[in-house]
Amino acid sequence: MASSARPPRPDRRLLLAGATATAALAALGFPSEALAQQGLRLGEAESFAFDALKQRAREMASRPYQAPPSPRPDVLERIDYDAHGKIRFKPEMALWADGPSPWPVTFFHLGRFFQKPVRMHVVEGGRAREIVYDESYFEMPADSPARELPRGAGFAGFRFQESRTGHPGRKGEKLEWQKNDWVAFLGASYFRAIGELYQYGLSARGLAIDPAVAGKAEEFPDFTHIWLETPQPGAEYVVVYALLSGPSVAGAYRFRMHRGKGVTMEIETEIHLRRDVERLGIAPLTSMYWYSEKAKTTAVDWRPEVHDSDGLALWTGAGERALRPLNNPPRTMASSFMDENPRGFGLVQRDREVGHYLDGVFYERRPSLWVETQGAWGKGAVQLIEIPTDDEIHDNIVAMWVPAGPAKAGATYALRYKLHWLADEPFQGDLGRVVATRLGNGGQPGTTRPKGVRKFMVEFKGPALEAIPFGVKPEVVLSASRGSYSYIFAEAVPNDVPGHWRAQFDLTVEGQDPVEMRCFLKAGDKVLTETWLYQYLPF
Repeated sequence: MASSARPPRPDRRLLLAGATATAALAALGFPSEALAQQGLRLGEAESFAFDALKQRAREMASRPYQAPPSPRPDVLERIDYDAHGKIRFKPEMALWADGPSPWPVTFFHLGRFFQKPVRMHVVEGGRAREIVYDESYFEMPADSPARELPRGAGFAGFRFQESRTGHPGRKGEKLEWQKNDWVAFLGASYFRAIGELYQYGLSARGLAIDPAVAGKAEEFPDFTHIWLETPQPGAEYVVVYALLSGPSVAGAYRFRMHRGKGVTMEIETEIHLRRDVERLGIAPLTSMYWYSEKAKTTAVDWRPEVHDSDGLALWTGAGERALRPLNNPPRTMASSFMDENPRGFGLVQRDREVGHYLDGVFYERRPSLWVETQGAWGKGAVQLIEIPTDDEIHDNIVAMWVPAGPAKAGATYALRYKLHWLADEPFQGDLGRVVATRLGNGGQPGTTRPKGVRKFMVEFKGPALEAIPFGVKPEVVLSASRGSYSYIFAEAVPNDVPGHWRAQFDLTVEGQDPVEMRCFLKAGDKVLTETWLYQYLPF
């Protein structure tokens, strides 16, 4: 895709598979012979380095934004959901279908929902060549509107297929790579990966610009160019570079991605602001939360729970571990958790009980996504945006790091972090963890329930709770931004599971303003659990 720094070049730059072209590419040490024989069309060779990409982003940020062109919007509008689903990339045309990478790359087609083409390149030995779109790479019906797109229209995104040689994290396991993938980049700067339970779920983004800012539309910058580095023989990772561009920002990204137990991504980025940004979201995560066991509108849906994630997990710079259960609020809500040099945060799916979902789309397998910060991130806040939804088709949850201080035009942010796509958080200690939050009417059973009183049951489970001596009960530590607590006690959950305790308490509060709540268990001076954080919205 074109950017303000480098406009698209005409087709004269394309090299077709021929003896002269093949010899020229081979002289550059580029594996073009196999790619040419495979039928991929390649552009002219250009030098490539990450430092040069960073410099390109700096220069772009100093100039006004120019939106990349979209080929034939009238045609793309006709490639709706059904038409797009009938267009399939041919596995035999995959980049590295026969090596040297064990993970072949396939590409997504443009359509109504993905109208901005992304320019794809293959890199080896410091030289890059564009992989040029051709409709022959795809299987599509004879009457598909995609056949009307111009020559070299472009791709919407790409994905890495599973290994041709077997799963590196599970000995003896080999999936049919043509039908299984583990990383996908598609739409704006969105990308996602499969977790250790072999299921896609929530997404990550390169950057979030002004989400949920009153009176201001959110901006969605795009990965306009992608470079796929050819792995060395025996490599256990893949490297991808991306150029980000939007009205307010330009940036360069490097992804080093490992396929093991789940997926780990080492990310380095340098971001430059073209103009002021009110809410700058670093390492943003995007998910869906409709409802769970803690609160559900009667008969809204037949399933007990529907969500890709059920909590925001935090590990602060001071070492506190916390979980904030997610809400589907009546109005858009933004919560801010102030911190300095956080150790990490993530959107997690802790409920893994199949019977809690009863659904064939495997919500119980959705990955948790943890952001491991590297280096000093300074002062700022993990911010959580929760948007009302009445269906599971909408991503209504955003979690991100927002640096302290104004994000002004000309500012640069250079950061490194890791993303862990797993079933659970990667760095767990002995503390009991929040495993369930339940709400009900306050007061005593068998009596008239008082108005304005809500009962809470918060369940914790973990090694520190297993070590409590017999006959000892942990202490419930509570605080709230307003209101008062009563009927407070802790008890072992009556299921004979060691280390499974719950805190029970009533909250009395007037009015409908949000209440920020905190709870954890301790024994003497010893903290036994992570901190339960909750935003209660009285009704």
